[in-house]
Amino acid sequence: MSDEANVAIACQGGGSHTAFTAGVLAELLPAIEDRGDRLVGLSGTSGGAFAALAGWYGYLADDTTAPEVLSDLWDELAASTPADRAGNDTLVWTTRFENMGVPFPEISPHQHPFTGWGQARLQRTLESVVDFDAVPGLATAAAPELVVGTVDIEAGTFETFTNADVTPEAVLASAAVPQLFPAVEIDGDEHWDGLFSQNPPIRDLYHVSPERKPDELWVVQINPQTRDGEPTSMREIADRRNELAGNLSLNQELHMVEQINEFVAAGHLPDGEFRHTEVRRIGFDGDLGYASKLDRSPAFVDDLIETGRERAADFLDGV
Repeated sequence: MSDEANVAIACQGGGSHTAFTAGVLAELLPAIEDRGDRLVGLSGTSGGAFAALAGWYGYLADDTTAPEVLSDLWDELAASTPADRAGNDTLVWTTRFENMGVPFPEISPHQHPFTGWGQARLQRTLESVVDFDAVPGLATAAAPELVVGTVDIEAGTFETFTNADVTPEAVLASAAVPQLFPAVEIDGDEHWDGLFSQNPPIRDLYHVSPERKPDELWVVQINPQTRDGEPTSMREIADRRNELAGNLSLNQELHMVEQINEFVAAGHLPDGEFRHTEVRRIGFDGDLGYASKLDRSPAFVDDLIETGRERAADFLDGV
């Protein structure tokens, strides 16, 4: 890795597994500054958007740090009360049984009595760890880009919210999994989880001036790229299908970076406007299954955060 590199970090979505991402960012963000590198962008989708926002805010705010904000975020998100733990366990085990082929009645989030409460709680959590009134002032021309991905469900188009436009509603929309939550309305348009679009957004990290384009793109990848053997049980099939769907848009985004690198190497792009970007992945690689992406039990969350910290420390030793 070159001296004083421009570093961008893209955070894939993946529900509770993005507690791993929080651990990764808590280790990476202080190290980037200590190493003399320059953070030029943070992007995320769904749970990755929560992590990207918390990391970005803590990195820039004067009265806190990225590790503190990321820790506070998951302290709030974890199922800590008896009622919350009971609801968490019910959701996780119901999902596991469904993935094994056990039939359960399907209930629309528009008809479920707790979906509105759940979204309101998520918004309160975001607003308790991030001062959104301060975000426009932090989003200066010199600050790292902040990018959150959603999908406009009526237009069928990918939507990203950047910098000062990242509001609680934008982050909630990025995490509005349609089986769990209703769409989030923003400026008259209905938005769903960004997992359907850019997971995570990468193209927007290149919509910057030449001197801010990334030399290094670090992707925090929740869904394993490869698996050994064919899934045979209903649970294994559902788990692998979820992983492949989550990686589809990621690989499409990375293909764009690979094309730019090829054009730069061939001399087809102006040297002053484009540069080669080294792509590095920090993979979770856990074999936990889709249902565990809904698990917010405190011990599970703490284990994921610690695993993220350890994986990030190993990663930094190698770059």
